[in-house]
Amino acid sequence: MASDQTRTASPAIRGSVGTEPAGPAPTTRPGPSGPASTARPGPGERTPAPRAWTTRLVVAGIVLTALNLRPAITSLGALLEEVRDGLGMSGSVAGLLTSVPSLCFAVFGVMAPRLARRFGASAVVCAGMVAITVGLAVRPYAGGTPGFLAASALALMGIAVSNVLMPVIVKRWFPDRVGSMTGLYSMALAVGTSSAAAVTVPMTDALGGGWRSGLTVWAFLAAAAVLPWIPLVRAREAGSGPAGASTAPPTRVPATGDGTAADARAGASATGSGSVEVGASEAGADTVSGSEAVSGPGAVTASVTGTASHERADGLRITRSGTAWALAVFFGLQATAAYVTMGWMAQIFRDAGVPAGTAGLLLAVTMVMGVPLAFVIPRLATRLPHQGPIVIALGVSGLVGYAGLWLAPAGGAWAWAVLLGIANCSFPLALTMVGMRARTGAGVAKLSAFAQSTGYLISIPGPLLVGVLYQHSGGWGLPIALMAGLMVPQIGVGILAGRDRTVEDEAARR
Repeated sequence: MASDQTRTASPAIRGSVGTEPAGPAPTTRPGPSGPASTARPGPGERTPAPRAWTTRLVVAGIVLTALNLRPAITSLGALLEEVRDGLGMSGSVAGLLTSVPSLCFAVFGVMAPRLARRFGASAVVCAGMVAITVGLAVRPYAGGTPGFLAASALALMGIAVSNVLMPVIVKRWFPDRVGSMTGLYSMALAVGTSSAAAVTVPMTDALGGGWRSGLTVWAFLAAAAVLPWIPLVRAREAGSGPAGASTAPPTRVPATGDGTAADARAGASATGSGSVEVGASEAGADTVSGSEAVSGPGAVTASVTGTASHERADGLRITRSGTAWALAVFFGLQATAAYVTMGWMAQIFRDAGVPAGTAGLLLAVTMVMGVPLAFVIPRLATRLPHQGPIVIALGVSGLVGYAGLWLAPAGGAWAWAVLLGIANCSFPLALTMVGMRARTGAGVAKLSAFAQSTGYLISIPGPLLVGVLYQHSGGWGLPIALMAGLMVPQIGVGILAGRDRTVEDEAARR
């Protein structure tokens, strides 16, 4: 996939941006089979170089944000029995509670690209972290089930917009390292998820045994995630001057050197008026025009202007793409499995006679499987022309795990936890495919919003239905059979979503 040959976009910022110092010297790198390739800025263009502190802040922000995208859910799953007893919830109401994440992600996730165009991605993610902090701090003390649900929805709103914008931020700041940065983000997400599952019960005991204090403590981690984004938001607000605008990262895109479409979509910058852009400054204007060129053997030359990118961004009808729909359904089915696991798995083990602390550890094992695999899977996926084999491997792990959970939940608990943890790594795979199935930054934003919002709408009934089946059947046989049954279509649509094509090309043919 990636080679030593790179493409450098040299955007010229239009609008109220002040004069910029001259850009750095042209980047020269050896080509795969010939002389060095050189990308030079065109006349009147500049090649911005990010300050080191800005890049470090973005990396810190991505990691801290990812750490906070699941503790609101898995900390509740570990203490669900205590919360149900404390608030007087039935199994059906608890099922509704475990469906709230999907509902919030569907409703608020679709708003993320528009908010990012208006305020900038950094500002929206920063506000999302503030919402998570307030929601987690308030919900244990909101008084009654309605207040608990409302405060949870506030925290989940912040999670929703951050979920959608993370792939956009990764592609914008690290276009030549989408796989590795998505792996880092997914790995941090898995660490946060598993840590909350593992330590919530013992931490609650250490704080006196009250479930309220055990849930509240996660607000402090969310507060820490606000900090890296504040300087980036201030830099964007100061972007009308040279200092602010100079924080934009260059857009370097790995090329295969064979002149194929894979080069063009590996991370090409395409932005336009009112679009979420790749390679545009968080600190500068939102409208970018520029040109990209690669010279040397097998080079791909792409011209990107403000008008053309505007047409690509605003003219893309994402619903005309079959791959977009396949990816949305895949996202929805894997989200159903993930939120059923996070919300109910600890309870399944507790009902099988496993102690509460051990049940939390088992949930943590399931979540922690994503730490190494979330880094490996995106990198592997970007090296394969078709991601179907990965989809099949993850799906088979899930089917075996559900079968074991049904037949011997306590006897083979650790094995089932590991297998279901492997199956849950469909999430980083889905995120990676979002970046691979779109040619442009604007396309990634639209595909991310569509796939996640539609996917989470699809996943809403799952956790609720599991709660209803659990309450009315008096056991876990039917809910587990339901989850195993849903794994089959997940494999099917995942294979379709993994085909080597882009949503822009599919939409243009219809």
